Amino acid sequence: MDRIGDDAGQAGSTQGMTVFSIDCSTISDQREFWRAYLQVTTPEGASVFGRNMNAFWDALTGGGPGWPGECVIRLQGSSALEKLDDGRFVRQLRQIAVECAPVIIRFE
Repeated sequence: MDRIGDDAGQAGSTQGMTVFSIDCSTISDQREFWRAYLQVTTPEGASVFGRNMNAFWDALTGGGPGWPGECVIRLQGSSALEKLDDGRFVRQLRQIAVECAPVIIRFE
């Protein structure tokens, strides 16, 4: 977990936001992704977080269980996620990234 200054080209200011980096390069299934997400972000309500896209959506857009706070989530090696669920998993993550605020998700 780090803090960053303003990032050019990013919607809104990221000044002082917490940055979480998740290494996705070795993730081979959704269970591993959710484990890494919870381990890195240590979000509120982690014990009751549903570990699926609906729960992630609820957490990021409504502050439900799994809410990491206002932050930047860097998905490093995110191309590895393309193999999960025939690419559906990463497409859903990308859609959530477009629609959620104040959490910024970066695919690296």
